[in-house]
Amino acid sequence: MNATQPTWSTDAERWTALTERDAQADGVFFYAVRTTGVFCRPSCASRPPRRENVEFFVTADEARAAGYRDCKRCQPGGLPRELDIVNRACAALDADPQQRLTLAQLSEAVHVSPFHLQRLFKRVTGVSPREYQAAQRGAALRDALQRGTDVTRATVDAGFSSPSRMYDNAPAELGMKPSAYRRKGEGLTVRYASASTSLGFVLIAATDKGICKIAFGDEVAGLVDDLRGEFANAELIDDPLELAPFVRQIDAYLHGTRQHFDLPLDIAATAFKLRVWDALRRIPYGETRSYSDIAETVGSPRAVRAVASACATNPLALAIPCHRVVQKGGALAGYRWGLPRKAALLDTEARHTGAAATAPAETNDLDHVA
Repeated sequence: MNATQPTWSTDAERWTALTERDAQADGVFFYAVRTTGVFCRPSCASRPPRRENVEFFVTADEARAAGYRDCKRCQPGGLPRELDIVNRACAALDADPQQRLTLAQLSEAVHVSPFHLQRLFKRVTGVSPREYQAAQRGAALRDALQRGTDVTRATVDAGFSSPSRMYDNAPAELGMKPSAYRRKGEGLTVRYASASTSLGFVLIAATDKGICKIAFGDEVAGLVDDLRGEFANAELIDDPLELAPFVRQIDAYLHGTRQHFDLPLDIAATAFKLRVWDALRRIPYGETRSYSDIAETVGSPRAVRAVASACATNPLALAIPCHRVVQKGGALAGYRWGLPRKAALLDTEARHTGAAATAPAETNDLDHVA
C-alpha cells in the first residue's frame, strides 16, 4: 500500500470509502446497516445508508457475530472466493479456443462440483459455461472472417468440430451466415427507417431476426452512410412502414410515456460485451450506475475501461440504455451519440420515474441474443 492511499483504519476514512463505493477498500472492512440487519462490502451498489445507521467491522465473521446477514447483492462473505473460481474457469475456457470443455471437465479443472460451478458461473457472468464458450467461438469466428480468412479455415480456428456444426450455430453466434458476415452482409436484407425526434434524427435497422441498429444523428444522410459502411454488401431497403411500430416505441419513450422496449434484437458480440449490455438493460428506469458498478455487476471489478468500451460500441441506443452509466461522482461521461442527448434522456427519465409504462416489461434478455 503506498503512502498516499488511505488505510481505512478510522470510521471517517471508512465512511468516505463507503460513500465513494471504493472497490479498493473491499475486504479491508465491512459496513453494516442497523435498520436492515445486513452487512456489505464498501463498493456495494445498494442504496447508500444514513451515517447514524452504519456500523463498521474488520471481518465478515465479526459482522455475522453481531447478528448481521450477508448482503445478497454484493455477497461480502463469499464473492471474492467465488470470483476466483469463475476467473479460473474462464481462464481454462480461454486457454485453447479449439478445445471444447464439458461441464464435468471444467468443474474438475477448478475443483468444484458441476452443479455448483454451473450456478456460480451463471450468477457471476450472466451466462452458462456453454454459452460462454459459444460466445468465444463466435468472437473468434467473427475476427477470422473480418481478416478475410476463408470460411473453412475460420471454422477450424474458432474451435468448431465440423463445418456442419459451425453452420448450425453460426446464425445464433454471428446474426447471419458466416459467408454473409465475411462479405459485409452480402445476401442479407436489412430494412431501415429514419424519423425526426426531440433528440435529432433516429435510424432503426433490422434483419429478419430483429433490430440490429438504433442510432441518433443530426442528419439522415450521415446515419444511412454509417449503416452502408457496416453492411456494405447487404440489400438495404428504406422501409418506414415495416419499422413504424418500432419508431412509435422510441417516440413514446422519448416523451416519457413508455419505460420499457419490446423489441426483438439481432446483435452479435463477445461474451463480455453481452454481459455488460445485459447489465445495462437491468438498470431500472430513472436510475444510473457508474462504470465501476457495472464492472462489479458482471464479476470483473477491475474491467472498468472494458465496460466503458462496451458502452461506447453499443449498437442499440435506448434499447441497451448505456446513457444510464455515469462517472462515479455522478458526472456525465462520454456517450456515443453526444452528451447533450445523454443529459436529455436522463432528464426525461428523472421527470417520469414512477409513471406507469404503457407497455409490458422486456422479455428478451441478452442471454438469448446472438
